[in-house]
Amino acid sequence: MRRGAGGLGRAYMTGPRILACGDAAISVDFGNVIDLAVNARVMALDRALAAEPVPGVVETVPTYSALLVHFDPLTTDYAALCARVLALARGDRAQLAPARRWKVPVAYGGDLGADLDDLAAYAGMTPAACVEAHIAPVYTVMMIGFMPGFSYLGGLDPGLARPRRATPRPRVPASSVSIGGAQTAVGSVEGPSGWHLVGRTPALVFDRTREPAFLFEAGDEIVFSPISTGEWHRLSVLAGDGAMIVERIA
Repeated sequence: MRRGAGGLGRAYMTGPRILACGDAAISVDFGNVIDLAVNARVMALDRALAAEPVPGVVETVPTYSALLVHFDPLTTDYAALCARVLALARGDRAQLAPARRWKVPVAYGGDLGADLDDLAAYAGMTPAACVEAHIAPVYTVMMIGFMPGFSYLGGLDPGLARPRRATPRPRVPASSVSIGGAQTAVGSVEGPSGWHLVGRTPALVFDRTREPAFLFEAGDEIVFSPISTGEWHRLSVLAGDGAMIVERIA
């Protein structure tokens, strides 16, 4: 029997509401929750601001449930900016463009996914069944953060959720695929993590010499495709030579 796992629950859904972030940014908050429907509202507002630029807006940064809007306080009126952003957030013009969908190869288990067996045991599954459950969804990139290009994905099977490790690893390899709480993610550069490692993609999620440097962006969709360890090594060499390892399928 699968055991329940800790994660972020449905605390509340609100909004939109404006939260001031210093004198040069506002956060348009839709609720304290990790939820695909809420995240879709964030993405819709981001696209609406791109389609109908507001004077003074410098940059927007989408997160799980809020959109951070950076602005130049010398070229825009704060009250007018807030009113305009709220109107776009509440309007029916904030429509999402079709998402890009990527097929991402992943080698599961073994040295490339050291926690797969433990995760499967926790979920009451075989490792093979765990992999099947992990590759089944079409995931949504809900936000990019923590490290350059680190992609937080929504859509994980609740049966695979598990609380983060009690002791984080100080170094996790680049491009690791992991599970933490009720989320899964595709890592980017090497760094610390308390998430459970299930596999690794040979793709370079972040490459500062590439344009664009980030492989994925918020709003993209991802499907995982299992590969062997030998195929992972072969594709890693190609990726290091600049080959595009992921396949765009939509």
